[in-house]
Amino acid sequence: MLRLERKYLVPNYLMDELRDRLKPFVRKDRYAISVNGKNPEYVVRSIYFDSRNLDCYVEKKEGILLRKKFRIRAYGNKGENKKIAFEIKRKIANRIKKHRSFVHLEDVSNILNTGNVELYVMQDNGYNGALDDARRFFYHIKKNHFLPTCLVVYEREAYHGKFDKGVRVTLDKNIRSISYPDIDDLYHDGNLNFLFKNHFILEIKYFTHFMPVWARSLIQEFKLRNEALSKYVIGYDASNENAYRAKTIVKY
Repeated sequence: MLRLERKYLVPNYLMDELRDRLKPFVRKDRYAISVNGKNPEYVVRSIYFDSRNLDCYVEKKEGILLRKKFRIRAYGNKGENKKIAFEIKRKIANRIKKHRSFVHLEDVSNILNTGNVELYVMQDNGYNGALDDARRFFYHIKKNHFLPTCLVVYEREAYHGKFDKGVRVTLDKNIRSISYPDIDDLYHDGNLNFLFKNHFILEIKYFTHFMPVWARSLIQEFKLRNEALSKYVIGYDASNENAYRAKTIVKY
């Protein structure tokens, strides 16, 4: 089933007030953890792949309605027995579909080098398409000579709708990036460029034709505007702009 996704850039000073308005309608994600009294959250780490000509980047910039993003994704901090997702995120007009497969952290380099999905992809008893999704991923990676192009890291508060099945609300904070990482940089935390100094990204995701009434009311109350906020594109731009500035300072 295809999902609708709406993104809003929200000032940080509205965060607490927005949380209070959300509380009656959502429950926290079971993977979110509260540390030192903070709101429950987890770290999201993604390395986006693209061609040398930045085809995926250009398609997003030009607003192509049918496009794909390719990334590997990890959650939390580095540790034992971590699962890493290989993911294709397809944009079909204004809806989203994902193809995902998982491998163990220690197998990431091996599967990228060999493409041997049968050996390394984890089989999920509840989903029979993992191998097919992995084959799709590596078909495009090899065919287009995709390379790791941008690492994006952020803290995510995640919630699910209490009364609306399939509704998911996320608050993505402290979004930061670096361009052209190595695969081993997936858990890298140093020298990243912050994308928004005073804002976070609110995402509302749902499968029905219309956003739930309570969510629409919230958007109207806070006077938020739906925007095309691609963390990959913004992160790549931010990293390369900072690199250009650094070179200019050294030069002059």
